[in-house]
Amino acid sequence: MNERNVLGTELEACGTDPMTGFFRDGCCSTGPEDLGSHTICAVVTAEFLEHQRRIGNDLSTPLPAYGFPGLKPGDRWCVTAVNWARAFNDGVAAPVVLASTNEAVLEIVPIEALRQHAVDVPGDASSLQE
Repeated sequence: MNERNVLGTELEACGTDPMTGFFRDGCCSTGPEDLGSHTICAVVTAEFLEHQRRIGNDLSTPLPAYGFPGLKPGDRWCVTAVNWARAFNDGVAAPVVLASTNEAVLEIVPIEALRQHAVDVPGDASSLQE
């Protein structure tokens, strides 16, 4: 069974450099073992990363033992619904790639909040350079 995104279509990949997803498959797939609901495909910003560090969710420091490279602004990453919502409420939500955001997030975050921060980011950002 294929998972769906918040647009109602097949869930698209979020990012592979670095490799994201609870299952480290590049997608914001989820399941019963994903207690944090890593379902939002965010394009992290410096402001968002700093906010996450302040609330005890350091996404910038590498943790090689867990296969976590540490994030930098511009990386696409499957973030937890609760922490993204907290950033949203604090006015520092990261942009969201709707086609890569799992519909399961809608149990926690309203679609309107996600749409306010929606961006359309190509999988290969080099196409944006001339």
